[in-house]
Amino acid sequence: MIPQGFIQDLLARADIVDVVGRAVPLKKAGINYKGLCPFHGEKSPSFVVSPSRQTYHCFGCGAHGNAVGFLMEHTGLGFVEAVRELAQEMGVTVPEDDVSPEERARAAQARERQVSLTEVMARAAAHYRGQLKASPRAVDYLKARGLTGDIAARFGLGYAPAGRHTLASCYPKYDDPQLVEAGLVIHRHEPGEEERRYDRFRDRIMFPIRNPKGEVIGFGGRIIDAGEPKYLNSPETPLFVKGRELYGLFEARTSIRERGHVLVTEGYMDVVALAQLGVPNAVATLGTACSGEHVAKLLRFSEHIVFSFDGDAAGRRAAGRAMEAVLPHASDTRSFRFLFLPAEHDPDSFIRAHGTEAFERCIAEAVPLSTQLIHAAREGCDLATPEGRARMLAQARPLLEQLPSGLLREQLLVELARDGGLSPEVLAHHWQESASRQAARAGPRGAEPSPRRTAPAPAATGPAGPDAPWADWDQPDGLSSGPPPDHVLPPLEAEGGHGGWSSGAAAAPSRPNREPYQGGGGRSGDRPWNRKGGPDGGKRPWKDRNAPFEPRLPPPRTTTLLDRAAWLLVHDIGLWLQLSAALHDLLVEQPAPYGPFFAALDRLVNDQGPLPADTVTRDLQQLAEADEASGLSLLLRRLQGLHELIDTTLASGELQAVLHRLRLQSVEDEIGLLLESGDLSDEAVERRNHLMQLRARLKKDPENADA
Repeated sequence: MIPQGFIQDLLARADIVDVVGRAVPLKKAGINYKGLCPFHGEKSPSFVVSPSRQTYHCFGCGAHGNAVGFLMEHTGLGFVEAVRELAQEMGVTVPEDDVSPEERARAAQARERQVSLTEVMARAAAHYRGQLKASPRAVDYLKARGLTGDIAARFGLGYAPAGRHTLASCYPKYDDPQLVEAGLVIHRHEPGEEERRYDRFRDRIMFPIRNPKGEVIGFGGRIIDAGEPKYLNSPETPLFVKGRELYGLFEARTSIRERGHVLVTEGYMDVVALAQLGVPNAVATLGTACSGEHVAKLLRFSEHIVFSFDGDAAGRRAAGRAMEAVLPHASDTRSFRFLFLPAEHDPDSFIRAHGTEAFERCIAEAVPLSTQLIHAAREGCDLATPEGRARMLAQARPLLEQLPSGLLREQLLVELARDGGLSPEVLAHHWQESASRQAARAGPRGAEPSPRRTAPAPAATGPAGPDAPWADWDQPDGLSSGPPPDHVLPPLEAEGGHGGWSSGAAAAPSRPNREPYQGGGGRSGDRPWNRKGGPDGGKRPWKDRNAPFEPRLPPPRTTTLLDRAAWLLVHDIGLWLQLSAALHDLLVEQPAPYGPFFAALDRLVNDQGPLPADTVTRDLQQLAEADEASGLSLLLRRLQGLHELIDTTLASGELQAVLHRLRLQSVEDEIGLLLESGDLSDEAVERRNHLMQLRARLKKDPENADA
């Protein structure tokens, strides 16, 4: 677990202008910087980066956040991955509370090894691009496939010549072990035979495979003339795991956001040809079936995924494997569809024969997941007979059980029961009894099967340790003895005039080896600070940006408005239904981990209605464990430090007050960005005027501000 306070220090040390400027050309505009938004297409810049606030905001699409949030949105990284990426860019090592020094040393060594291999792959990619320009035969092949030089440059296409040692010309040492480790060179040394080294890729069009950061991690090579194998991928390396990566995701990420969905195809040429023909939001698996890891990666960019398959038997089998991969991810707010082209066509040939508009219509009419699941359950079943209907239900059960609880699952249960000639209640009861019998046979003798919705909390390391389960919320005083976990936004001090948000019993543990101060006017448990800022009256020196990084601890019991809103909604999730659409959007669009947290609450309440607090906490904990990169676990640990409500009838009023402050703060921040950004376009002036009017209404009459 990332230790307390590290993320705040990392954000304070980073310069968001540098972070964003690596991906977006920025120009000075007043005290801020402007550029074209990387998250939607635009011709005039509406994307503002504020050095003073260390935030970015787009007035066109509404994207906003801090440095970590930008890395998440732009590269598709999870929260924890984005923190690690930012730390690496800053030259800072992410400390881990539960990692031994030996493990840290091994992790550091692995990171150095990956950086070195990335440089090796980048040099190979540049070599292959240069060889493509020097090979009229390879260029003619690409032209014959309908590809232009612009699209080849966009995807970094190259050519591996037919020679066995062509890479020797671009590396100082052809016998460098890293060339073998990166999968570029094959090394043969059989007993009794002469040692041999030769290029893995020969006489092939080269397709660089890039990770979400744009780094080359592997290659796919297509042979130009007849030969086998037709396609050849890099072997698995420390950089490249074939079952996790998707070709074209880096190039398609912006188009995926603009078009609102991602198209998954079966080959490199499909992706490149579709981009050439005006469908730039396509990706491809790397010769493997679509996996759950593929789906999870794609869902970071869009919640609407369309799979394109050939209409033959092989395409149907591939669709079945893809369906099984998406089932655990198919919540009520996500869309998965399956497009089957005629057997004689792939996406490239279909568009050339019928046009892009016809292909887009096919995408719009693609088979939804629910229909695909029912078709799979019915396969080989004669529904005119009881035996056929029973077999259909038996085939449907393992598929349906992979779906998360929600309205989609309930509707499919109704449809399957109707097709099977049963009522939904009878079918659900039969499956539940069957599951209970199986659990009884599989478990220890006399053990009772677990209820459907209860999952065991993660094991605690101790009764009061930092990894204690979220069951602390069920304790009488609702307090956790450990420090609150990391969070992203800078902490806001609780207002002293209103009693704060932490009970008196929740004071921070006293610091070791520190005598409490007996005088007045200072901090509790510390020496007094005078007005010049130093503990002994001296001035505090400015911190050198190049000084060794020393994480500091924020006030242990300080909470933010977002923390309090999260706790109130978990305590009474029914309050979510009382909020306006504007407040829903305000919360869901917050930077991670808060935005994903409120989005998860939204799914829970819409799927299952108002739930008890302990059920909500268990469901959220399960989501956090299923997606460690989301940062939910960090926020859940932080919320352990908040106290129980003494009077639950005041929860609604307190939540409204917290959200009013949040919304007013959001409006004032956006106004400040506009006023600091120099000359404004007509649209920006109109937006500023609207925000000023909204601010006045929020201050005068918050309940009717949107009227």
